[in-house]
Amino acid sequence: MRTLEGRTVFITGASRGIGRAIALRCARDGANVVIAAKTAEPHPRLAGTIHSVAEEVRAAGGRALAVRCDIRDEAAVVWAVEQALAAFGGIDVLVNNASAIGLTGTLATSMARYDLMQAVNARGTFLCSRTCLPHLKKAANAHVLTLSPPPDLDPRWFQDHLAYTLSKFGMSLCTLGMAAEFAADGVAFNSLWPRTTIATAAVEVFFPQALAGSRRPEIVAEAAHAVLVRDSRTCTGRFFIDEDVLREEGVTDFSGYALAPGAPPTPDLFTK
Repeated sequence: MRTLEGRTVFITGASRGIGRAIALRCARDGANVVIAAKTAEPHPRLAGTIHSVAEEVRAAGGRALAVRCDIRDEAAVVWAVEQALAAFGGIDVLVNNASAIGLTGTLATSMARYDLMQAVNARGTFLCSRTCLPHLKKAANAHVLTLSPPPDLDPRWFQDHLAYTLSKFGMSLCTLGMAAEFAADGVAFNSLWPRTTIATAAVEVFFPQALAGSRRPEIVAEAAHAVLVRDSRTCTGRFFIDEDVLREEGVTDFSGYALAPGAPPTPDLFTK
């Protein structure tokens, strides 16, 4: 199964950045794409809304459903899933892309920011996965793909931004645990993380010095697609790096993904 044609892909945080790129890649196959995100009206500083991405999905060849959803709100997630079922009849793929970031040390991290990152990242991944699972279990090749790094207890990933690392590794532990828990049901749980920084709003704000060495979100989208078309019963419990996935697919030249051609790539967090 090398295509997502006719399959329903529910993507959180899909109004911009990596989520949008994954939505458009799925659309090129003719997938049904659920764009679940908070931004329904144009933002003064950030490009993209659920409605603008829905238009792009349709133009790319897919079917689209724009659903305003804050994944911190259980009722909102349940409602969004119900809308997806009403529109497309089922859910084949969940992409846990929505994430909150705060790269501050312990004393500089407010509890409000700590709670936000935990609620969106670890709790949101658990909630969205839990809510979609009864429907994923009915799908022929069900996948949950979470944008989170390989678990690693090296202190260097914790010492400068403990709260953020806890929340991102919480997402990864959802992959680890649910892959084992639902293996017999044929629902794959995998994580995907970029080798380099990706040119997104988060990088512009938190890593402006890394922007020149960043790659475009399309590299993550292509890697995500390559994972999502694999057999869910044999490809599960994995922690993929985008570049490695594409190398497995025969890609050897990544220069086309560079934001600034010729600039040395900037390694992302949690990559060695």
